Amino acid sequence: MGVPGLSGFVEKRGAFLVERRVRDTKLVIDGSSLCYQLYFSSAAADDFRRGGDYASFSSCARSFFAALRACRVSPCVLLDGGRGPADRKRRELARRARQRLETARELGRAGNGAAADRKRWGGGGALLLPLLARDAFVQALRALGVPFVQCFAEADRELAGLANRWGCPVLSLDSDFYVFEVAGGYLPLSHFQWRGVRGEEGGYVPARCFCAESFRGHFGHVGRGLLPLFAALNGNDYVDAAAFEAFFGGVRLPAKRGKESRLQGLLRWLSQFAEPAEAVDNVLKHVKKHLREEMRELLHAAMEDYAPSDVNLEDFFRDGRYECEDAKKAGVPAWVHDAFTRGELSPLVIDVFILRSTFLHVQVENMRRPSAHSTALPIRQVIYGLLLGAPPGAQAASPTKESNKPPVVCEFDRLQSTLKKTYIQAASLPADFCDGHFSLDKLIEVPMSCRRMLLLETLGVKMSSLEPFPSHLQLPVAVTCYWIRHSEPKVKLHQLKALLLMIVSGELHRITNDPDPTDLCTEDDRIAHNVFLEWKEKKLQNKDFDLDAAHGFCQWQCCLKMGLYLNQLLCTPLPEPDLSSRLYSGTLVHRLHQELKSTPSLENLFGLSPKMTQLYQVLLNMVES
Repeated sequence: MGVPGLSGFVEKRGAFLVERRVRDTKLVIDGSSLCYQLYFSSAAADDFRRGGDYASFSSCARSFFAALRACRVSPCVLLDGGRGPADRKRRELARRARQRLETARELGRAGNGAAADRKRWGGGGALLLPLLARDAFVQALRALGVPFVQCFAEADRELAGLANRWGCPVLSLDSDFYVFEVAGGYLPLSHFQWRGVRGEEGGYVPARCFCAESFRGHFGHVGRGLLPLFAALNGNDYVDAAAFEAFFGGVRLPAKRGKESRLQGLLRWLSQFAEPAEAVDNVLKHVKKHLREEMRELLHAAMEDYAPSDVNLEDFFRDGRYECEDAKKAGVPAWVHDAFTRGELSPLVIDVFILRSTFLHVQVENMRRPSAHSTALPIRQVIYGLLLGAPPGAQAASPTKESNKPPVVCEFDRLQSTLKKTYIQAASLPADFCDGHFSLDKLIEVPMSCRRMLLLETLGVKMSSLEPFPSHLQLPVAVTCYWIRHSEPKVKLHQLKALLLMIVSGELHRITNDPDPTDLCTEDDRIAHNVFLEWKEKKLQNKDFDLDAAHGFCQWQCCLKMGLYLNQLLCTPLPEPDLSSRLYSGTLVHRLHQELKSTPSLENLFGLSPKMTQLYQVLLNMVES
């Protein structure tokens, strides 16, 4: 959620943010805020237009949690899940998607100073999180052993509830936590100086903590239960403030105009009431009679959003149990919900299953071409078929056809630079899959060989073609083959070679920096790696941003993301690739692509390592064939 203008309002009045030395405590962390903040405070932020640098991002996450460890802080991360059964945030999500599309369009047209000139932490949609950043973040949490849970819907209430159970602070960048009553306090991420840990023996993270009691007292002792009404009247992700313009026109607020004056006036007006019910009655006096009950329900629902959840996440972190009534009511199979809470399935899965709707991620691509997501459409259709049970051999359907036709999913994606919703038919599953008697709740019981066959058939490859490659590269290789066949316009050879060289560079880094007893690093490999690093350090003469190349690499990432999600839904018949292992670096692949156009001999960049040369050739031959 979020209350417009409230963060700036609090920041300007520094007395509400008191210094705190964070150490020897549990810390409940808003994972969505942390993912965003860490990405754009890492080296990966330097060029996010080119599609992400997940290794740098993962390295930043490791440093963050190492800093907490040094101060004996025990983190617990809560991630947002799906949109929730009521889908109350859909209008706000559509607004943000339009804003991001405008940002992406400007970034695609801008010169090379665009990234350097951006404003950090501001402008709402001014920064675009790369496509796989959230997936890389979840992998990093798992690899680091950080306790985390993916909530069924938005995590705010669970964050407040768990923090209150433990009596510890919440770390977030969400202005709603100025409204929640968190006993241990709210630590804004913007003031959490984890890079500046102080004190060697008794180390601590310098931070600032929001003091709700001081805040309420400053404005005439606003009652404890009145801040949720303040947030609802001001407007948030669920409530449009325009609904209460009649109220603001009818009460006496400061004559001085502006958002901050309005916030201050509203707080002082609320301070005259002892209880929320009395204040609500007074608000409704300024609303037309025939709208009062509707507005009362709207206010009560909005205020309930700030009641800490009674879901006991302690049970999850103690023994893995997460009871969720909304999931049960929606008929989510137990194994799907369990995997979802562990972050093994994407929010897309829950949104499609419950709402038959999903928003596709905005990227910097060529807006004159079809969306990069269209390349991965057949993979998404199989995901939809598995989730919604499309009958074998069913014919095409529209949203208005009979229920025995394949179900459809509403996708929000771009048409040029405009947000558009399209109804997509779920794919019919092969007749021999589960002998034509498929049900999602039994998918986990389907033999591994059948699940792998469905994955490989969707991607259009045979297992025998993947066997020459390390297991962790099999899914990316299969996805690359799929991309070559489905990409429009067709992938150019130097674009393919740049992508494969990037994958090989990741493998070379892996064997030289994380030696595997079964994959020994030779002296030739070390020399080749040093040569590669020297090449990377050279300054590129021409740093022009190639929008068409970016579009192609966006397509590949879309295919990888949906290949990853299909693999997860099928309970990983192929090993999940490690996104932090330099599998994709937008900066690197764009540079390789640019230099290959003028210097074809760059293809021999890893020529000093016979092992890497062979890997590159096998990759190229397999994908081209």
